[in-house]
Amino acid sequence: MLRNININDKKEYIEMTKEFYTSEAVLHSIPQEYIETTFDNLVNDTPYAKGYMIEYNGGVAGYVLLAITYSNEVGGKVVWIEEIFIKEEFRGKGIGKKVFGQIKELNKDAKRFRLEVTKENLGAIRLYENLGYENLDYLQMTIDI
Repeated sequence: MLRNININDKKEYIEMTKEFYTSEAVLHSIPQEYIETTFDNLVNDTPYAKGYMIEYNGGVAGYVLLAITYSNEVGGKVVWIEEIFIKEEFRGKGIGKKVFGQIKELNKDAKRFRLEVTKENLGAIRLYENLGYENLDYLQMTIDI
């Protein structure tokens, strides 16, 4: 179901990412330059991120991006599920649950899996709760440079 993103996936990855960034899953869109930079990093084996295409019945059903970090709070590796996108026609088929299982299998050494979800993305919240994810009561703060 999951396979590494490769150079031949660029067009489809960019199309899906644009769709993701215009959905209720995110708070705002991002410039195409960021999408292309991320893709270039994924296919050039950055140690900070992993990208996978989600395949189902011989076709591409979506993609998932992971960011790898370390946390003193949990004493080890943390896998951030940065983005998970499943095309509309593939939703409701149990793909998300299988993808999360594969992510865990690929990262057996992780101490925590973490993700963000918008309050409006109720379908995703239900999936994450059914998989055992819980709210983490931190106020998230950022600064972009």
